[in-house]
Amino acid sequence: MTDQLAPDVAARLKRTSDGLVPAVAQQHDTGEVLMLGWMDDTALARTLSTGRATYWSRSRGEYWVKGDTSGHVQHVVEVRLDCDGDTILVKVDQVGAACHTGEHTCFDADLLPLGAPERG
Repeated sequence: MTDQLAPDVAARLKRTSDGLVPAVAQQHDTGEVLMLGWMDDTALARTLSTGRATYWSRSRGEYWVKGDTSGHVQHVVEVRLDCDGDTILVKVDQVGAACHTGEHTCFDADLLPLGAPERG
C-alpha cells in the first residue's frame, strides 16, 4: 500500500481549507449514487493502490476503509476526477449496504418535494 499520491494527480486536486476533496461513491454497473465521503491525498493514494475505498472521517479524525468493520466493502472499479479537480468519483462494486444506517444507499431517506419556483 502506498500513501503517496502521484504528483500529477495531486497537482490537479482542489482541496477544501482542511485538505479534503468530496468523493462520490457510485455503483459501477447501475450508476446508482451510494454515498458521499471525503478524501485527502493519503486516502486517495490508498484507494488507488489497494482497490478498496478509503476515506477520511471528519467526525472521528481518522482514515477508514469502507467495510473493514461492517463487512460492507467497496471494491473500486475506477476513479475519476471531475473537470475542475474538486470532486472525486469512485465507481465501486458495493457489497452490502453503503450507508451506516444499513440502507443500500445514503440517499434513500428523504425525498424532498419539488415545487414551481415563485416568480416575482
